[in-house]
Amino acid sequence: MLQSLRITGIRLQVIISLCLYVGPIVAGYAGSWSGPVIPKLRDLEQSPFPYLLTETQLALVGSFAYLGAIPGPYITTWISNTKGRKPCLIASAVFAVLGFILLTTTQNLVMLYFGRFLGSVSFGTTTVVSFVYIGEIASPNIRGILLSIIGAMFTVGSILAFSSGPYISYHGTSYIGLALSIFQLLAVLWIPESPIFYALKGQDKELIKVLQDLGRPQDAEKLLKMRKEMIETNTKKEWMDLFSVKSNRKALFIVVVINVLQHGSGVMAMLFFSAAIFEMAGSSIPPNIAMVIIGCCQLMGSTVTPFFVETTGRKRILIISSAMCSLSMFTLGLYFYLDLIGNPIVNNLKWLPLVVLILFYISYDSGLGIIPNTLMGEMFTTNVRSKGSTVTMTTSWLCGFLVSTAFGALLETVGGHVAFWFFSCVCACAVVFTIFFVPETKGKTLLEIQEAL
Repeated sequence: MLQSLRITGIRLQVIISLCLYVGPIVAGYAGSWSGPVIPKLRDLEQSPFPYLLTETQLALVGSFAYLGAIPGPYITTWISNTKGRKPCLIASAVFAVLGFILLTTTQNLVMLYFGRFLGSVSFGTTTVVSFVYIGEIASPNIRGILLSIIGAMFTVGSILAFSSGPYISYHGTSYIGLALSIFQLLAVLWIPESPIFYALKGQDKELIKVLQDLGRPQDAEKLLKMRKEMIETNTKKEWMDLFSVKSNRKALFIVVVINVLQHGSGVMAMLFFSAAIFEMAGSSIPPNIAMVIIGCCQLMGSTVTPFFVETTGRKRILIISSAMCSLSMFTLGLYFYLDLIGNPIVNNLKWLPLVVLILFYISYDSGLGIIPNTLMGEMFTTNVRSKGSTVTMTTSWLCGFLVSTAFGALLETVGGHVAFWFFSCVCACAVVFTIFFVPETKGKTLLEIQEAL
């Protein structure tokens, strides 16, 4: 009977996660939306405006996708601990709907910018709350799998944007995003509240019921015993707890550093400059097709890991992935160095940057791209999990923004080989850091992870 209940509960956990995954798909689509749309804004026949935008204005169309992502989660962090995780997810979907409505009906540049801003608020909220929510509803034996899939869903959204955007109108790209965001809103309306939130609020009946539905009735007694401690902790200054409680301080150090190393690997720079790298390799593949190829490689890497994350373990996968990324970047740097000094062997290796780039993305998305986010959903105490995730994600987004912005200048001043070798060193640092500092969380409950920290 108990075994049957657990199987039914796991099915429910998977169904809930599938509903939640619509959000990352929308976020991935919204984040990549400007890629195929900016060329349309450069064409008066395709642009919704009767005038051409300047390059600075076009740049802001893309960069506004990051503006709301940074402060947005700080607002929803408070809501997640006072009103619940579910209201945050609903608000995220509403922001996405409103953002795409503005993009669809835009009549001026202000509406376009504000639509992008609302979409980025949704992106930041979805990213943080999704990892927190699934980390709290999932059983330990499948938690890593369900958390790992979130990264793949962002890639699915990005692939959808680059595979459809170049071939439909500006308004068509916005209609797709609007339809997806409405579906996201309907999906999250159905999911239950997190059992951890019920524990924080002392709502015993709701806590027991949702744990029974999730096939985790054995966890009810543990959470009820810890309820008083959790409620007392929740009434303290939560931001102070993030830094004053030893386990949280250690978790914050580990998760922030590994996420900074993740974005310092050059993944965003590779994504933004991938078309240029294809051209430098002498490839005849159009940039849009190149982006779809890269997106498919990302998806390939991110869909492999969930099948091994609970058997192989987070730590081993992260070490192997980071090592392969380091090797890829070193090889790419070596190629451009040989090209710089005019070595004739480069003429026979025009295919190498493409192959190395594919290898990098498969390696990145199989471990370094998703395991740090998985750890983020597992390592903080209950009352500061949202805050810890928020600090971690905004720090890593800022690092990614700085790295991708500086990459273009590095190419012009010191050459591509230096930039790629820098990324190789960062990935090598991720290997060393994982070996000595990152704990293995495979098969452990959230309470066991806290005890270990």
